[in-house]
Amino acid sequence: MKAVKVRNPASLDTLEIADIADPGDPGPGEIRVRIHASSLNFHDLGIVSGRSPTADGRIPMADGAGVVEAAGDGVDEFATGDHVLSTFFPDWTDGEPRIADFSRTPGDGIDGYARERVVAPASWFTHAPEGWSHAETATLTTAGLTAWRALVVHGRIKAGDSVLVLGTGGVSIFALQFAKAMGARVIATSSSDDKLERVRAMGADHCINYKTTPEWGAAVREATGGRGVDHVIEVGGPGTLPQSIDAVRIGGHIALIGVLTGGSGDVPTARLMAKQARLHGLIVGNRREQQDLVRALDTLDIRPVIDRSFALGDIADAFRHEQSGGHLGKIVLEY
Repeated sequence: MKAVKVRNPASLDTLEIADIADPGDPGPGEIRVRIHASSLNFHDLGIVSGRSPTADGRIPMADGAGVVEAAGDGVDEFATGDHVLSTFFPDWTDGEPRIADFSRTPGDGIDGYARERVVAPASWFTHAPEGWSHAETATLTTAGLTAWRALVVHGRIKAGDSVLVLGTGGVSIFALQFAKAMGARVIATSSSDDKLERVRAMGADHCINYKTTPEWGAAVREATGGRGVDHVIEVGGPGTLPQSIDAVRIGGHIALIGVLTGGSGDVPTARLMAKQARLHGLIVGNRREQQDLVRALDTLDIRPVIDRSFALGDIADAFRHEQSGGHLGKIVLEY
């Protein structure tokens, strides 16, 4: 069967399309899944580009969606033919966070889903939303669950709240969709006026070009009558956090979920303290939260925004498209 392997020194030019052995039959508690889709994330880009070191020969991609081909003894949650979705932290099934690294994340510390078949414990997967394509389902493992945990699990969003989403990547677009579905007001930022028009058409109530308005935190406060937003989906990190602190209301919530501008930097601690805001760092979520997300999506009129689809063999081109920054929403692989 076909698989992608990272060859060190890792780069998009050294990604290998390889033939590997079929995983065979599932053992007790395991399922065999024919993987049909994965979606690209900033974390995956770090692996395949060499920015985040991994083992030579690692199979990348944290997100995987497909069909159960066989179930081992003792598996009663899944049956042959079920559509399933992988989990980002296979060993974190419920409760409080228990891991602070990616040593057990598929595509990083262990092999991921850029392959046609996998045999793994049934607990590594959840059911997919009803009626969703594999490509749509694959967007949920990382981006969808991150936005859900930020707004619903920890943000406890409610109708009438206001949400600031930074940029138009997968997490931010999901956050926009979830917020609007729950009756919240959304302010979106981007450096592209064209993208801002597109998110406005998706329901964004106010749009700000952060290139032409570098003090966009003040612009957010102005757009909210001086109050600030209840929730910030902070994907930038040190380069954007000061403006996010300016944008949030007193006692508001900032979900720190990305480091697009770097892994460390100065934080205006006095300003954060004065705002009495909650700065919550998080990485994706657990299996129970993913099950809750899927259950919600079975009732909500939401579908992922997929920018473009690539074949597995074109994975390097897919990541080059991500690097270009021209996409809105998710980029997927289908195979």
